[in-house]
Amino acid sequence: MLKVGLTGGIGSGKSEVSARLAERGAVVIDADKIAREVVEPGTPGLAAVVAEFGEDVLLPSGALDREKVGRIVFADAGRLAALNAIVHPLVGERMQELMDAAPADAIVVYDVPLLAENGLAGMYDAVVVVDAPEETQLDRLTSRRGMTEEDARARMANQATREQRRAVATHVLDNSGTLDDLKSQIDTLWQTLTHQATTR
Repeated sequence: MLKVGLTGGIGSGKSEVSARLAERGAVVIDADKIAREVVEPGTPGLAAVVAEFGEDVLLPSGALDREKVGRIVFADAGRLAALNAIVHPLVGERMQELMDAAPADAIVVYDVPLLAENGLAGMYDAVVVVDAPEETQLDRLTSRRGMTEEDARARMANQATREQRRAVATHVLDNSGTLDDLKSQIDTLWQTLTHQATTR
């Protein structure tokens, strides 16, 4: 099994890379997706978040109001730490379950937004960083995701810098160009990972 960490700043295009690697045969374990699952209605995770933040972080449906929680925690490092203390252990447990279920010869790609921030690079055989200029990230967040510039900048400020991410990378994908440019880089990356997996 080859364990690959995949990371990138918000709006860098990491999800696109993750999807393309899955198409090529990678087993993708998406930390963000799992983070949503562990706070779905009826879970102990959601109960813990409500106990910490109050009932007003719930939507009328009983689901977590992620936008509201985001506004709270990205403006207050202490509240962000409190949320992470609830969610991160639950995510870790679920990721381990998925890894245990993967085939022995799989290339397992861990899609982890905060890989650099949490010092996780040493856990992987390779670390892929999807890189884009900050202005490109900002444009994608405001035009495609409908964020205000203030919200987008606040989220970006809570993440590692481009330099910090690149410092832990074994592979960097430059996503400042076209989708075809990115696809070409992913093809090359997949060949490299496949070779690494079969020659270990």
